[in-house]
Order: sequence, then C-alpha cells, then structure tokens
Amino acid sequence: MPFSWLLLLFSLVLGSRLWVLSLEKLAGSHDDARCSQGLSCHLWDDVLCLLERIEPTKDPVLVPTKLQTEVVLRCREENNCVPCVRVILHLTVQEPRKEDPEEGGLREDAELTSRPWPRNESLHAKVIISFQAHLSDRCVLVEVEVPAAMVQPGQNVGSLVFDCFKAPVGGEVRIWSYTQPPYQKELNHTEQLPDCIRPELQDSVPSCWVLPWFNISAEGDAIQLVLDVSAEQNYVLFLYWNQTRNFSTRFHEVLTGPQNITLNQTDFVPCLCIQMWPNVQDAIRNSHCPFWEDPRAHKNLWDHSKLKLKFWGTTGLSWMVEAPCPLSAETVLCWKPRDSELCHPLPLPLPRENVTANKSQDLPLLTVQPNICVQVWSGGKLQIQECPQEDILGPLKDDMLLLETWGPEGRHSFCAMETSGCTPLPSTAHTRAALLGKQLLQDIQSGQCVQLWNDTGILWACSLQKYTHERWVLVWLAFLILTACILLLLLLNRDGMKGCLQFLKEDYRYGGAARGRRALLLYSPDHASLERLVATLATALGQLQLSVAVDLWHRRELSALGPLAWFHAQRRQALQDGGVVILLFSPGAVALCQEWLQEAGAAQPPAPTPDTFAASLSCVLPDFLEGRASGRYVVACFEQLLPPQGIPDLFHAVPVFSLPSQMPDFLRALVGPGKGHHDTWRAHATRVSQYLQPALEECVQLGSSSCL
Repeated sequence: MPFSWLLLLFSLVLGSRLWVLSLEKLAGSHDDARCSQGLSCHLWDDVLCLLERIEPTKDPVLVPTKLQTEVVLRCREENNCVPCVRVILHLTVQEPRKEDPEEGGLREDAELTSRPWPRNESLHAKVIISFQAHLSDRCVLVEVEVPAAMVQPGQNVGSLVFDCFKAPVGGEVRIWSYTQPPYQKELNHTEQLPDCIRPELQDSVPSCWVLPWFNISAEGDAIQLVLDVSAEQNYVLFLYWNQTRNFSTRFHEVLTGPQNITLNQTDFVPCLCIQMWPNVQDAIRNSHCPFWEDPRAHKNLWDHSKLKLKFWGTTGLSWMVEAPCPLSAETVLCWKPRDSELCHPLPLPLPRENVTANKSQDLPLLTVQPNICVQVWSGGKLQIQECPQEDILGPLKDDMLLLETWGPEGRHSFCAMETSGCTPLPSTAHTRAALLGKQLLQDIQSGQCVQLWNDTGILWACSLQKYTHERWVLVWLAFLILTACILLLLLLNRDGMKGCLQFLKEDYRYGGAARGRRALLLYSPDHASLERLVATLATALGQLQLSVAVDLWHRRELSALGPLAWFHAQRRQALQDGGVVILLFSPGAVALCQEWLQEAGAAQPPAPTPDTFAASLSCVLPDFLEGRASGRYVVACFEQLLPPQGIPDLFHAVPVFSLPSQMPDFLRALVGPGKGHHDTWRAHATRVSQYLQPALEECVQLGSSSCL
C-alpha cells in the first residue's frame, strides 16, 4: 500500500488532529488529486466558485458524503516550506431523487430507485472543492469516474484526496465541497492551522524566523513571561481570555527588546492566551494558550467565578455562573433543612444541567422555596453553592420534602427526604418523617403542601410548623410532670436531693468551661462521605457549646483568602483564646503527612496544595518537630477507618484518641482537665456517638472503594 494511503488510513482514525502528531512534508509546488483503487481522477486547476440550485436526478449520481482535512507542509527545499491543507472526500453513489412540491425539497423516488443501472456504463461526477482564507479564496474541479461494476446505489465507492491549498500560519480556513451541478447540500469544514510556536514550523517555515519568542517561568505562585527578542526589535504583546464567543483583552502594548512580565493572579486562568508579532503591517502572529491544563489556573478560575440567582415572583428562578473561561461543570438543585448546615441534592427525576459560563439558565420549578439552593460541581467536588437571600424569599422554612412517584398499575408511592436518605411513607422507622408520615400524606391530599416540580415525579414541600408546636406542648407537659415527680421523691429523700444538686453543679461547671472555647478542626477531604462525617462531628461538638471552625462552613471566606491564609487566621484566633487544634486523621491525611515528611527530608519545598489540611502541614509539622505541640493540639481518628497505630509516630507526642470508643476522654481533652463529672462526660459521649453513627456507617459501608 502506498505511503500516502497509509496516511489517509490514519487520518480516518484521528480525523483532522493528525497534524498534532507530525506534519507530512510534500515536495514540489504543483497541486495533485488522486483517488482510491478502482476510481480515476483528473484535476482541473482553478475554476469559478459558483454554487447553483440543488437539482433532482433520475439516475444514480456520485456525491461527496464526508469531508476531512489535515495540515501538511509543501516544501521547495528542506527548510523552505509553507503550511498547506489537504482535503479528503469520501464518495457515495446516491439514489435517484426528484422534487417534492409538498415538502419543498427532494425525496427518493421508489419508481426511479427500482430502475436498474446499466452495467456497461461508468458513472462520472464533477467535484468542486472550495477554499477560503482571510485574504484569499480558490476553487478547483476534479473529474471522477466510477467503473460500471462499482456502481452500487447507496454504497461508498472510495475516496478522493486533493493536495493541497496553501494557508496562512496560525490562520483559520474554511473548506466546502459539492458537485457540479449540485445534487445535495454542500459539505463544509473549518480548519485551524498551527502557529509558529510549533518546532516544525520554526525550523521549516521562513516566515516564522522573524517572530519574537517567549517562554514561561514559574516561581511559587508567580508566573512570568520571559520575552526573548533582540534589543532593537519592536513587537506587540497581546494577552487575552479566549472565551466561547469572543475574547477579553487583558494586556496590549508595543514593547522593545527583552522583557520579563509578571502575570496578574486575577488574569491567570486556563483560557489566558498569549499573542506576539512584529510591530509591522500584516505581520504573522505567534499565539499560544499554555494554561488549559494548569491546576493553579483552574483554582484561580473557580476563585473568581460567581453563582448568581435571580427570582421573578414566586415561580421564576434563573441562575448564571459568571466566569472568565468556559467551564466543565454541572449544576445541582439541593434542599437545605432549617436545622442543618448541609444541603442535600434533590432526588431524581430532577436532571443535572451542564454549565454554560456567563449565560442565564432557567430552573424548571413550579414554586420557589427559600430552602432550595443551587450547587456547581466540577471534578467530583462542590465548587460553588448559592442560596436565596433572606430579604428576597424570607428565612429557611421548617418544611419536609416529599417525592411522589408512580409504580406499576398507576400506584402512587411517597418518600420523605432526610439526612439518612429518602424514607418511604408510611414507615415504621424511628425518624422524624416516619413518625409524621400519616399526617404528611393527609396534608398532601388536603392541599396543604406546595408542589415544587411535576414531571416523571412530583416534589412536595410540606410544612412541619404545626407539628413542631404540638410536639413542644407535649414535651413541656411531660417535663413539668416529670419535674414534679422528681421533686416529690427528693423531698422524701434528702440524701438523694444532695446527690442531684451535686450532679447539676458539675454539669453547670462543664457547660461554663466549654461555652465559647474555640476548636479548629483539620482533616483531609478524601471523599464526600468523609466530609459529611466531619460535618456531623463538628455539628455535634457545636451542640456541646464549643466554638468549632471547619473549612466546610467557611467556603466563601476560604475562597477569598486561600487555604493557607485562612488556616493561619483560624489557628491564631483559637490559640490566642486558649483553644485547641484537632487533627482528625484518615488514610488520606496519613499519606499527605508522609509525603511532606519525605519532601522535608529531601530539602525540597512541597508543591502548592489545594485543601486546608495539606496547606496547614507547613505550620503543623514544625510545631511537632520542635516540641511546641503539647497543649495546643489533640489527635483523633475513627477506628473503623484508621487504627491509631496507622498515625505517624511524630503525632503521638500529644494525646491520640480513637473514636468513638474513647469519646469521653476526647471530649474531656477538648474542654480541659478537671472539668465536669465522670457520669456527665459519659452521657455526653454517648449522645455524640449516637449522633455520629449514621454518617460513620455510611462511610464504612463504602469500604475500600471510597473510604480506605
């Protein structure tokens, strides 16, 4: 098989991206057209580019059905080349067609299609290939003949290759192809040619030899452009954001001689592109977009992206992500209960919407609720979350979200959305929704619930306010009765009275010691289940009157300051107020610590880190290495996820607690020694452990695929 046809075979697999791997060099300066085996071609040079009206046909005709291009180099000498666009057409025998007056177009005709093609007649076609660049256009005509034996209506008969159209470096060209006369709509394709940044063009294309060049230098967070040009050369430097439909200018100046230019962090995003050219008329431009895969640029992109919500009355809601670059992300609607910091993604059938940056999109809701928030996810991580402001829709409501679906034979089923999942109604489970299941179903039937969504299922929001009032009335009544009984018994037993007063005294002292004491909770975000477990632990400690700081609750502040600055501010505030730093170890945290310790031993500065735990190691590890950790840090781990022996020995210089088995000692360490009664600590530890159990079980059930 000839070499050119081998290249054609590869082009069918890789499409127009073949030039990314290597640019083929063609010798000579004459155009050429060739067909695949069995076909014959004859090239007529430049012709007029006339596109006529599509004509019907009574016989089978040969038409191009697929158009591909690839970039090659046409060379007079080894280092005297110009870029050139090769065109590849796939040819098919089309069925006879005639005009359809009712449809206003062409359609296949059964009578004509059934007529056999004479086996002794070959098929001829005149194929036009049209080329258009910025300042030039050309059309060539190729006559193609198909032998009678190969004429099979509806079948592909081979390919046509044309070499080639000269094109400008770094330019964009358009290719059309059709027959003369045309029997179908023309094919078209746009090809972006490589610029002089490619080494092959630098070495082989003379017009690239006079361009100014640049390199990129990175030192820490600083990104510099090193402009390597002669001292007397004048040139233009143009920095811009290459956005979907336009570009945004960031820098545009005429410069002279070598320069080092530091990029602004606000400009340093994946779509930042650099363009340089000599300061002369119609100069070739050298452009490059080198930051598409840079993780620092992607971090800056999300730091400078904003999610905005807009409301129209009680039914209209739209959202828009303002970002400097196109985003690879999706939006999710979530439900935020009044008594929770977490926002739970709404259950199916609500679809996830792909994000188009800087474009407003409507949300298909029947009624807008203050509990419904919008999340933007990318790379498996939550990047932005925005909820309605209180001055627009009011405060969060104490509502329960119910999902109604239809099963076989039209049977309706309901489930209530809770932290543990969607609880079927009615249910015998011991959850809030299960206890109120019958009343909630009656509220839906009586029209007291609000319909949020109606498609393949219905989402209902049912108020729990009246049930909350009824519950508290019963609770207060039970409390008063119980208090009266206890006082009566204690009056009959003075010794018991003294013991009770002593217990209340110790419990009050514990509350006073814990109230307002700061605790900074650090962890490694191995996965979403572990983040939910950490959020549950932080919430439980907060209910014990500890002032807990965790990055999950400070997304906006963390985005503004960055992980390292946020950690330093929280650590300084906690330690100045006599607080404590909690290091919660997981397999991911152990791996990060070991990596930092190895890099520190090799005297190599660690790479920039994207999360708070990894960023904090630059401060935490020196405290342990230099013996300053005692009294400042407490180390803990969940024994079902990581045994205490798995924690590096360096961190055993401070108390290490295995949770939940050592929960009483852990709580006592957070409050301080000598505070509280032993029974009080045990009771609080039991409540905290029970509160953590659902989230811990969810994490453990994921096994090695997520947690370990």
